[in-house]
Amino acid sequence: MSLAPILNASPAIQLHAFAAMAAFVLGLLQFARRKGTFSHRTFGWIWVVLMLVVAISSFWIHDIKLWGIWSPIHILSVFTLINLPIAVMMARRHQVRAHRGWMIGIFAGALVIAGIFTFVPGRIMHGVIFGG
Repeated sequence: MSLAPILNASPAIQLHAFAAMAAFVLGLLQFARRKGTFSHRTFGWIWVVLMLVVAISSFWIHDIKLWGIWSPIHILSVFTLINLPIAVMMARRHQVRAHRGWMIGIFAGALVIAGIFTFVPGRIMHGVIFGG
């Protein structure tokens, strides 16, 4: 395992990758911790900001070009940018079940499912984990 593939990538990819990794770890911690506390809300806002960075930075990454300079990942970024405010609004309205569902959906779609595709041979995270 080596971070060299990320460190040799463009600044947009570095920002995107490190924000995604931080959001993934923080998200797992949030799921495991007690809900509704001050620290849950504080770390939740940090997670939201990290996810905004992940989504927005993706618009400067064009390694996979299916529709001009765009790829399915960019659709996922739009999905994230639309759904994050909805998830926050649900929390602010004390609609806990809806908030939980939106946050789990964003985590699963934008970090887990999208993250799995980063391990395909030829992608940067494949190089980080498996070398080459």
